[in-house]
Amino acid sequence: MNYTRMPIEIESPEEIGYSTIQYNLAESSVRDIHVKDLNIKLDDLLLCYGHHRGHPDLLTSIADESSILKSEDVLVCSGAATALFIVATTLLSEKDHLVVVRPNYGTNLETPRAINCAMSIIDLTFQNQFALNVDQIRQAIRPNTRLISITNPHNPTGTVISEDVLNELVELAETNNCYLLVDETYRYLNFQTPLRPYLAEKSKRVISVSSLSKAFGVPGIRIGWIICQEAGLMHQFLAAKEQIMITNSVVDEQIALHILQNQEPLLREAHHHIRTNFAIIKRFFTETAYLDWVEPTAGVVCFPRLKAGYSINAEAFYKSLYSTYQTLVGPGHWFEQDKIYMRIGFGYPTSDELATGLQNLERCLEEHLTKNE
Repeated sequence: MNYTRMPIEIESPEEIGYSTIQYNLAESSVRDIHVKDLNIKLDDLLLCYGHHRGHPDLLTSIADESSILKSEDVLVCSGAATALFIVATTLLSEKDHLVVVRPNYGTNLETPRAINCAMSIIDLTFQNQFALNVDQIRQAIRPNTRLISITNPHNPTGTVISEDVLNELVELAETNNCYLLVDETYRYLNFQTPLRPYLAEKSKRVISVSSLSKAFGVPGIRIGWIICQEAGLMHQFLAAKEQIMITNSVVDEQIALHILQNQEPLLREAHHHIRTNFAIIKRFFTETAYLDWVEPTAGVVCFPRLKAGYSINAEAFYKSLYSTYQTLVGPGHWFEQDKIYMRIGFGYPTSDELATGLQNLERCLEEHLTKNE
């Protein structure tokens, strides 16, 4: 496999240094928390090999969100990134074909490329409100299509795919004897809408991937999972996991179990913060002279672009935004898009940090924009 580092990782806050960023609008999560915030005791935890599929109580806690899923339909992995890697490397080869939506989280594109799998990329557009066109996916399917890959809620736009479209995609996968992968990493960040069931409930041909990192502020425990009702495929996923890591950290799993068993108050607090910050960013987009957005309906990110009639030296702008204003956003090239786009995260910063960061963004744009004649 030919691995390539992704811009979103090279330029991530953890790589360039959190201490250099005062206004972090680049994150797609809520604020990171401390272990002490969870009121959990780990003194009696035995630091042994864990269960290969994941701690039984953790599997049950994940499956219990559904009236359909069973614990054997769940495989706990070290983060959603590893889960996605396992799915891609298990299902895809250089003889197979993938249909994948873009913009997208980098690994959903780069891992298939490393495998040298043929890909048809379905580009979502600002003009269409980043809505998914099922007919484009249908037309892209080939006899050797093995996987259709989508994200919902979508990263980086914060849009949500309608139930009717999701049902059409499930039917497409079943009809064409391929799988539908749904990256549901942001499902708990449904601050405006009810929590939807995992799409994997609908069919054995659907694979759901999710995580605790984004909504609970715990990316450091590296816990995510795969859900699929097809036993044979889950056995293959387990074989892949065992060859990569054997088991997860028992410490990480114990913390994850505690979070899921106490998720209601944790999410209530997180959603309150998100709604407060969403009001701030929504007001910003009614006032800004320079950016247009598609208003997100879930998650804590949006993907605005420069308004028509303006041009910009993007490299100088992003450099100045970071070095002069200590403010960071996710430039469009993180998602293989033009740099006139940017991902803005509104869940991680405090309300004051968000308000100031957005003011910095407006000032920096004003300094670097050229109005086209």
